[in-house]
Amino acid sequence: MPMGHTAEAEAGSGGLTATEHRLANGLRVVLSEDHLTPVAAVCLWYDVGSRHEVQGRTGLAHLFEHLMFQGSKQVSGNGHFELVQGAGGSLNGTTSFERTNYFETMPAHELELALWLEADRMGSLLTALDEESMENQRNVVKNERRQRYDNLPYGTAREKLFALMYPEGHPYHHTPIGSMADLDAATLEDARAFFRTYYAPNNAVLSVVGDIDPEQTLAWVEKYFGSIPAHEGKPVPRDGSLPDVLGGQHREIVEEEVPARALMAAYRLPADGPRACDAADLALTMLGGGESSRLYNRLVRRDRTAVDTGFGLLRLVGAPSLGLLQVVASGDVEVPVIEAAVDEELARFAEEGPSPEEMERAQAQLEREWLDRLGTVSGRADELCHYAVLFGDPTLAFTAVQRVLDVTAQEVQEVAKARLHAANRAVLVYEPTAPAGDGADGDDSSDSDSDPSDEEAGR
Repeated sequence: MPMGHTAEAEAGSGGLTATEHRLANGLRVVLSEDHLTPVAAVCLWYDVGSRHEVQGRTGLAHLFEHLMFQGSKQVSGNGHFELVQGAGGSLNGTTSFERTNYFETMPAHELELALWLEADRMGSLLTALDEESMENQRNVVKNERRQRYDNLPYGTAREKLFALMYPEGHPYHHTPIGSMADLDAATLEDARAFFRTYYAPNNAVLSVVGDIDPEQTLAWVEKYFGSIPAHEGKPVPRDGSLPDVLGGQHREIVEEEVPARALMAAYRLPADGPRACDAADLALTMLGGGESSRLYNRLVRRDRTAVDTGFGLLRLVGAPSLGLLQVVASGDVEVPVIEAAVDEELARFAEEGPSPEEMERAQAQLEREWLDRLGTVSGRADELCHYAVLFGDPTLAFTAVQRVLDVTAQEVQEVAKARLHAANRAVLVYEPTAPAGDGADGDDSSDSDSDPSDEEAGR
């Protein structure tokens, strides 16, 4: 039985708890019992994302996520998917700036299968990784880039904004999808070196949540993961720190075949962790988080200059977070008209601060989103890994709601006044190459309930 320590915390009336253990090879294991339904979620986070990549090899973290589904020593080809789905489970993987994760939700009696599968590819993927699988998944990822970025209206907005917000050479300057040139340049040996460096038990957190027997689960984890050797050669990620504000405004006019004019913008906000980041989340929720927000009421309902608007937070730990704004214009409305109205609303919010009703509504909205995530075994497993990998303590997931509720209106106003202004943003102005029509719904990549940096295996 593995030796470990135990940590517990409660989340509101739900009484959620988790225990943490560590194997001799460094693998951290977080368990959370939930016997409400006969299912179990397995989530494995590796502490590697696109911020760990080097120039000339962007997209390697995401490419490798795909390679992890191409077979291992005892599971050939597409067998990982076939075995999980054949047992009544679901699975996928995603890559972001700061991590790569893999997850399965299984009938509780099939938990051992999921653990064995994850351990087999962690310990033996290199025995199955060859030129054929490398070329196959390189083409899959390149096609994904074409579909989700290059050939999608406004699809490269996110990529352009990150390039404007983070300077050349910064670890967050490029998005996880990578460039076509770098994907073409990646070699089989690049992939093998990447695996040996980052896909080690001491660079991972495994969480298991649901209808589980903790003692039996730990025994299975020790059985399947315990013999996988640790690796100590991981380089320290490059420093992502930057000044609190840009100190100016970066602008780019984008002429593309899009259905309507649009304003896209990114604001530099506090890195995740301190209360200021939660205050920023509340500010963006009040300003652009849904149809009750200030920007929606002003631009869509009152002025009718836009058909859609959204303003959400991309939380980052190793660099300043981003507030991502998107407004899709209505009819022939010019973007400067929309931008002036946005600036007016941001200035009013910074000057007046939120009303008590706005605070209550925004806090309730974020509380609901958090409880929705923690209320499912898969969502809870993901958040336990999230806080273990990026903050060192998985049980911080259970206090996230209270941290949002503790933020004051003054803190919200302060972060808005300091950060939500023209001298702290990058702006994209989209102009259609054909005459603008009646407007169209955009791809709301600024949704605060999602991580716009994620790239999925897409199976």
